[in-house]
Amino acid sequence: MTEARTGQLIVHFVGSIPLPDANAVFSTLAESAGPYLRRLPDGETGIRKTWIRFLQQVLADNPAIEVADVPPFKFTQWDGKLLREIPRLRVKPGATPDPETFDTGYAAMAIESWSLFEQLRKAGVIPAAVKFQISLPTPIAPIYNNMVPSDRPLLLPALTKHLTGEVAKIAAAIPNDRIAVQWDVCQEVLAWEGYYEAGPVDFRTETIDVLSRVGEAVPEAIELGYHLCYGSPADEHCVQPKDMAIMVEIANATSAGVARPIQFFHMPVPKGRSDNAYFAPLDNLRLHPETELYLGLIHHDDAGGDMARLAAAGRHVKVDGVATECGMARGDPARLPSLLAAHVRAAREAQAR
Repeated sequence: MTEARTGQLIVHFVGSIPLPDANAVFSTLAESAGPYLRRLPDGETGIRKTWIRFLQQVLADNPAIEVADVPPFKFTQWDGKLLREIPRLRVKPGATPDPETFDTGYAAMAIESWSLFEQLRKAGVIPAAVKFQISLPTPIAPIYNNMVPSDRPLLLPALTKHLTGEVAKIAAAIPNDRIAVQWDVCQEVLAWEGYYEAGPVDFRTETIDVLSRVGEAVPEAIELGYHLCYGSPADEHCVQPKDMAIMVEIANATSAGVARPIQFFHMPVPKGRSDNAYFAPLDNLRLHPETELYLGLIHHDDAGGDMARLAAAGRHVKVDGVATECGMARGDPARLPSLLAAHVRAAREAQAR
């Protein structure tokens, strides 16, 4: 157990923001939280507003993949509410997916956003030291959501190579010391909670192997982070975490599997959890010395709760930054100004203590 952090906390934005475009995102977030920022995402506007939903069609359009004649996957949130039914895909018999045939567009979108980011940084809108954060889904994410379980291993190598190839394109186009890559780890966490059917490969082994591979694929000059997630398709978790034990287990195993430095992990904290039982697993957190911990404990209109959650976590671990549980784009846009203010208020109050 360590002492609670003293000094300035980082304000961390996971990714999606309910604003119309990257220009609005960069300008609004920089104005609201500039002194507390280390990195800034582009808000995942456009086709990424619903995170990886557009990848269903990307996969379905691939020449090696077809719609499977099986019942769709029922995508539900924690209270059993059905959010949507996802048609299941499979690899065509005898086919081998080719990484070169996928077009997710992540590199192109990141490079386009970087150009705007750099313009605004040079104009003084974005603080000079802030880096551009590129949030990417792991290859497991669309596979677990969309593929029949038996075919996960048939697609995973190709999609892993494609997404790490997107990182390589980004690294070749943007100054590496000006950016950060955040891998969004959602389906993996849900699988550890029993949300998905078992596949031919143990999901724990599969998860840590993939998280290690994609982490090592990020050049060392680029900052690396992982956002652990319980889903937010309708601004509600798909599973409510009992405590932080699964997230600690995944973070520890990933840290052990990645040789290069990891700059941060982000982990969510539900609104109702300021109790010791939720945070106690953090006593077992074993991160690299340089790795910071950001907790998604900022909630709408709950200033007292934000500080109570921060204090409870601080009894078990050093907290380096605050955030919301997940991206904010799928919540009520009217809440954005107060949520931004809540981030800054928590960081300022923590610094004053």
